[in-house]
Amino acid sequence: MSRIDLLPGAGSVLSLREALYRAGNDYKGGITALALDMDVKYDALQKKLKVDESRRWLNPDELEKVVSLTADPRLLDALMRPVGAVWYKPTPVPATKAALNAVGQLLHESGEFVCSMHDGIADNVWESHEVAILETRGMDVIREVLGIMAGARQAIEDRDNG
Repeated sequence: MSRIDLLPGAGSVLSLREALYRAGNDYKGGITALALDMDVKYDALQKKLKVDESRRWLNPDELEKVVSLTADPRLLDALMRPVGAVWYKPTPVPATKAALNAVGQLLHESGEFVCSMHDGIADNVWESHEVAILETRGMDVIREVLGIMAGARQAIEDRDNG
């Protein structure tokens, strides 16, 4: 049976239901493999992850399993967005001059991007797609900086323990 994509061309900002659908379908092996890894019936999980199905929902334990197994960034973004939080998975990056320069370049590019958004600034009316792109850029910068911080902390701990 072929799989029909219910979200063709979906952008970077997804609702929680859309993000669950994407996380399940993009899981290595698809929903079939996810159902096996979760130890649930395929048909039940497929219905719970379907975008336009409002009668069935994941229970909290199932949601936790989907989040932990897929670790899908779109799903994590969708979970955190309503409270204005940014998720962060510690991925230490060596705190080197090159890494700091890379963050500087990312900040520079993000700054240019923000300045280029004169349509939103000129009339003081931001469109949802402009805000979504701005939020994505901001979260990318935050993750990069936190990665360097984690790398610096790991370097200290390695030195103290080694």
